[in-house]
Amino acid sequence: MSPTEITANKNQGGVQSLEIGLSILDVLIKHYEPMMLKDIAQVMQMHPAKVHRYLVSLIRKDYARQLDDGRYRLGDRIDALAYIGFQQNNLFERLTRVANEIKDVLNCGVQIAKWFDEGPIIIQFIEPDSPINIVTRIGSRIPLTTSATGQLFASHQPDEIIKPLVFSEWKSSDSNPISAFSQHSEQSDKPISDAELSAKWQHFTRLQSCIRTQGYTTVAGTLLMGINAISVPIFSPKLGLAVISASTQVRPLEYAITIIGTSEQLPVSEQHDVAEKILAIVRRYNIV
Repeated sequence: MSPTEITANKNQGGVQSLEIGLSILDVLIKHYEPMMLKDIAQVMQMHPAKVHRYLVSLIRKDYARQLDDGRYRLGDRIDALAYIGFQQNNLFERLTRVANEIKDVLNCGVQIAKWFDEGPIIIQFIEPDSPINIVTRIGSRIPLTTSATGQLFASHQPDEIIKPLVFSEWKSSDSNPISAFSQHSEQSDKPISDAELSAKWQHFTRLQSCIRTQGYTTVAGTLLMGINAISVPIFSPKLGLAVISASTQVRPLEYAITIIGTSEQLPVSEQHDVAEKILAIVRRYNIV
């Protein structure tokens, strides 16, 4: 849709700037291969400088990305959205069926996450039937150090990928740097020192090793008081899927299923048994 067509339809209501931005995104989707700014502007019948402003916003939200040679391509967020349209027998549909059975058995919220360059992102959430509402948004990035899902992914990615992301999370004033293995109860405004970062990382590597050996990860109240979570890994090799437990070998993790519930639903003393139930359900769906 060109700007002229958008203007002609503006009387129907809507946000014109949003429609233009989405139209630029449509251009990238239809061409799929990376495009130069001038080519996008030509298709849109817009001045390149104006197109560039929209692309900057799309890049900020990770719907687009600029390559080193100046061309523009689709961003990682598009991959997350693509799962919504998958057909019946694909991986996403199978994982959703697993998540629904887990929800029925445990009456807890069940979250499916996928690894992207920026970290794990929620691609599906199955709400529990109980009146307790735990808010989780599809498309949200999950913290690596404070969440069960994040810690699981962080334990199955190379250090050269995980370490910068974890350090950034600890340094960020916009996120809580208190990890599940830390005993601190308050967040300090004082910038974290290199020595503190090094000590935290050494502690975190021990946590990673424990998680890989255990085969799943749990947290209790680290993100929200009274809310616990258990996360299990889902690996997807070229042929079929596989749940790997008790493995000391770092193998890149693509997907995780996480169960979220209250401390009464997922008491710490029973988390191992619950994790085994989850893995048993996964195996029954032949994703082993």
